[in-house]
Amino acid sequence: MAFDESLAARIRDALARRKNVEEKRMFGCDCFLLNGNLLVGAWKDSLIARLGPEEGEAALLEPHVRVFDITGKPMRNWVRIEPEGVEDDEQLAGWIERALKFVEMLPKK
Repeated sequence: MAFDESLAARIRDALARRKNVEEKRMFGCDCFLLNGNLLVGAWKDSLIARLGPEEGEAALLEPHVRVFDITGKPMRNWVRIEPEGVEDDEQLAGWIERALKFVEMLPKK
């Protein structure tokens, strides 16, 4: 299954005014990087978001949030938010902000 182009477009719009963001195809999806560090992406029909260890663990307790696992081994500090968790732009923006909070602390690549 290809990634959700409309979700990728919504992410692109949400990040349009932010500096140092680039878009790349990785993991079979459209990914967005901040300062060279992976931030979020559109994977199949879900949003994937890079959160810190504590934030990631807490997020897994929320509805529509799962571990991000494409190889049989979950990716550390990443979560997959099902379509119901990003139905509106406010929900999507909230997840992007959570990812930004962690990724902005990482060293630039």
